[in-house]
Amino acid sequence: MNPGDGDLRGRTVLVTGGGSGIGAACARELAGRGAAVRVADIDGVAAETVATEIGGTAWEVDLSEVAALENLELEVDILVNNAGVQTVAPITEFPPERFRTMLALMVEAPFLLTRAALPHMQRQRFGRIVNVSSVHGLRASAFKSAYVTAKHALEGLSKVTALEGGPFGITSNCVDPGYVRTPLVDKQIADQAKAHRIAEQEVVQTIMLTENAIKRLVEPEEVASLVGWLTSGMAGMVTGASYTMDGGWSAR
Repeated sequence: MNPGDGDLRGRTVLVTGGGSGIGAACARELAGRGAAVRVADIDGVAAETVATEIGGTAWEVDLSEVAALENLELEVDILVNNAGVQTVAPITEFPPERFRTMLALMVEAPFLLTRAALPHMQRQRFGRIVNVSSVHGLRASAFKSAYVTAKHALEGLSKVTALEGGPFGITSNCVDPGYVRTPLVDKQIADQAKAHRIAEQEVVQTIMLTENAIKRLVEPEEVASLVGWLTSGMAGMVTGASYTMDGGWSAR
């Protein structure tokens, strides 16, 4: 590869939620392009496992503890804000503390990490910020008030970052997948079955894929390939955008 393509040799990357699922796939993708990748995850063992596999470094961190991030300084060229959690419950039964924790993790933490990374990116006049959002950043689903709220907010943060970063050669974009074959989605199946009062085996087809034109789950590696392209030299004019990978869900 040449620098105009996807060659990331000499670049440093931070991937949050990198111990599994989409984050792990992104870490592998970017390391495969030559970047030095730091894998951040609340599960230190998982982070270390992925980091060892790709020749990167691990950072065990609970990103919902946002006060600890307020004075952070990050010297990374590429930031992938991916860490997230899900809770499925009606608004009337949604625990307020859980709502606050989810917004801290999926909105405030990306804000603080972006804030910590921008000075270095501005000094070198290059940066790539990729926010792993969701089709739920563009569309709503019942019983997911915190997740939908957080992802809509992340879309707004990404656009503001794009406007402020543009003069410094910094891009900021969202990747918006539908349901991805990850542990997060696997856990949802039982929760969705309970919330919708249907059998677990019905959840994937009647709930998760009902709006899709292509009736299958997204693979983590597919999301990672898009993230990889957004970090490349070929995507230098792509900023403030939201790229859906949802099998046609948002085409409706």
